[in-house]
Amino acid sequence: MGLRDKIRALTRRNRGDSIEGIIASINPILRGWFGYFQNAHRYTCSSVDGFVRRRLRAILRRQLHRPGQGKCLRNHTRWPNAFFANLGLFTMSEAHRLARQSRCGNN
Repeated sequence: MGLRDKIRALTRRNRGDSIEGIIASINPILRGWFGYFQNAHRYTCSSVDGFVRRRLRAILRRQLHRPGQGKCLRNHTRWPNAFFANLGLFTMSEAHRLARQSRCGNN
């Protein structure tokens, strides 16, 4: 089972958990995948991040009794990426950027 299939299984729109609970269940999978594929291309990380946030926006739309998949611009302005970062969502592209920084302290 691939990463996206695991994320799909945990982010069904009819799941009754809070968004914080869903993020808490997704984070270990994202961290583990990033730990193993840490040297993957950075576009892979941003693609997975976008996929996860799109699934979470669809859940939030469903909680507001609105149809849709969470892809429109209004959803991005209502729930920006920083909203999910404040809830503690592990962002693979941010972790990839931090892993590439110099560790000697003189950046």
